Amino acid sequence: MKYRISRAAFMTALLTSAAMPATAEQVFNRIASFPVAANLPADKEKSTATSAEIIAATEDGNTLVYSDSPLGAIGFVDISDARAPKAGGALMMDGEPTSVAVAGGKALVAVNTSESYAKPSGRLAIVDIASKTVETSCDLGGQPDSVAISADKSFAAIAIENERDEEINDGKLPQMPAGDLAIVSLKDGAAHCATMKHVTLTGLAEVGGEDPEPEFVAINGRGEIALTLQENNHVVIVDGKTGAVTSHFSAGTVDLEGIDTKSDGALNFTGKKAGVKREPDAVKWLDDDRLVVANEGDYEGGSRSFTIFDKTGKVLFESGPALEREIAAIGHFPDKRAKSKGVELEGLEAATFGGEKYFFVLSERASVVGVYKDTGAEPELVQILPSGIGPEGAVAIPGRNLFVTANETDLVEDGGARSHVMLYELAEGEAAYPTIRSETIDGNPVGWGALSGLVGDAEKAGQLYAVNDSFYGMQPRIFTIDATAKPARITNALAVTRNGEPAQKLDMEGITLDGEGGFWLASEGNSAKLLPHALYHVNAKGEIKEEIALPAELLKGETRFGLEGVTRVGTGDETVLWMVVQREWKDDEKGTVKLLSYKPESKEWGAVRYPLDKTEAGWVGLSEITAHSDHLYVVERDNQIGDQAKIKKLYRVAIADLKPATIGGALPTVAKEEVHDFVPDLKAATNGYVVDKLEGFTFDAAGTAYAVTDNDGVGGSSGETLFFPVDLKGTN
Repeated sequence: MKYRISRAAFMTALLTSAAMPATAEQVFNRIASFPVAANLPADKEKSTATSAEIIAATEDGNTLVYSDSPLGAIGFVDISDARAPKAGGALMMDGEPTSVAVAGGKALVAVNTSESYAKPSGRLAIVDIASKTVETSCDLGGQPDSVAISADKSFAAIAIENERDEEINDGKLPQMPAGDLAIVSLKDGAAHCATMKHVTLTGLAEVGGEDPEPEFVAINGRGEIALTLQENNHVVIVDGKTGAVTSHFSAGTVDLEGIDTKSDGALNFTGKKAGVKREPDAVKWLDDDRLVVANEGDYEGGSRSFTIFDKTGKVLFESGPALEREIAAIGHFPDKRAKSKGVELEGLEAATFGGEKYFFVLSERASVVGVYKDTGAEPELVQILPSGIGPEGAVAIPGRNLFVTANETDLVEDGGARSHVMLYELAEGEAAYPTIRSETIDGNPVGWGALSGLVGDAEKAGQLYAVNDSFYGMQPRIFTIDATAKPARITNALAVTRNGEPAQKLDMEGITLDGEGGFWLASEGNSAKLLPHALYHVNAKGEIKEEIALPAELLKGETRFGLEGVTRVGTGDETVLWMVVQREWKDDEKGTVKLLSYKPESKEWGAVRYPLDKTEAGWVGLSEITAHSDHLYVVERDNQIGDQAKIKKLYRVAIADLKPATIGGALPTVAKEEVHDFVPDLKAATNGYVVDKLEGFTFDAAGTAYAVTDNDGVGGSSGETLFFPVDLKGTN
């Protein structure tokens, strides 16, 4: 399968307005990000959980309508100016909206009103979009999941799932009542409830045939309805006019090779699984004869793939783990889901832009979208787009060259990112994402993520080294990065070992050269998890040759926020290692942290105090240190994201002013000089929200500065890694 990623300069392409040549290719790039919490009603707390799940657009392409299940509402977004989306408010639905579709000036909203799993109920609400009012409702006789509208707007199809209770009998089928398919006639977008008919689906599937659980519906140009029965691993084709089942078939199984099957803090794409049920979720028609399904899995399966069928069930194309492996190469593979369903391909959209047919595959767990060109045969993967956390639904607006994702996960309780709607535009240009990816070595992608420290090679300009943190505790690695490639390339992964095995109990947050072909590594430590606060000296083979614990006098005041970076000043017997402690320890003056010094020759420790900026929310700490010329450069950041992010800055301290004192006594406070504000860089990078963890910064052999963000191993984050050169013009 082909995979094309732009060769354009990352920040240059993003931050300049140079005209593109007439022959530039068409690519999708994110142009805006809308936080769903901006639509919270005035009587709701700002911390109220929200979600954008299924999303639709008005026919003029100027308004988005999405379902928000936690809030019990549908939300509206004004995208008249797609680069500056505006909150359009929310309409409470007196139930749980599960899906939404638009016909004319009406939104058809599937609303779950079930008393319990055993007593499912729901309705189809007809909403006038202009006035944002419910005009009428149709009783659906069960719990709805998905709704779709025919191309001629003459009818709507609703999947009535009547979902199973996973707490009963381990969630095994059957669990009555059975689901079915509802079809209702439309006129001017309004449903005629009296015309509603239910299509019986029992007795079709080999798995739980007496308890069909419809998941997703799609309608082709001939009015034929494709319906997935996810837990039943089945697909049904229904004539939308008559309600007759015209064909049905098992979604079948897949044999998978070259996948990671263990959630073990390591990424190894050499595993296998045989006979995995596809269990499709979303379905879209590619034309009147072919349909594509996203095989999320749910009950007994999950093949990490998507499949193209014809209407008789013949497999025309099976992706297998190909997309998942490409996702791994850009650092988005969710190791915590490796033993289960991997990246979980769940959502789909298909549309024609300027005569070119595309379809879009949404990965719920990797938080990305695979963009494919539909060739009529084997599809061509042309891009992978960064999305918000947990993309659930998507809508294409070809008339405006727009594509939109609805991302359901809201991490407000954990102080993380909120649910977002993301907007992308197809235009001439170059892909802004990914900013870094790995090479394929020995036939498999180099898995990576959670990059936390950077250092430049001493001689080769554009060559850097990075480390991963404790998220990959079973696979500590030093990555070689070719920053001259666009996107940057991880060309090698050196294992950090102890006695020939991957070293345990490391949380590598900093790296610097030792001047002898090896490295010094700073490990943050967490006594509660038996992770020592320590320095490690490794040779060119990655073997730990020396482990240096922090002095006892220092550890008296320890917290879990330890070393976040290390750098080297001087050579030979004059070598001094400088480290940053991320946050205040118990013995620190409020608003200060320590810069630690260590002389390998004399084993002497020392420290100075570093004054932190003040913040109105969260905390501020240090996340990197690197020596360059006559200064130590320090990354200082808050733990805030999006519009709340205020402090993501680069400061420097003159090396000549560093006079470390004995730990345990009075420490001198250093003066710092602001060098660069990263917030504009992070805003402009891919037009998403400002991410929290800017954790790596260094200079290469030519003096070019680079920075990288930590994606937390795709755990509780969107998985985006931003790697970029930093413009420090005017800085000596």
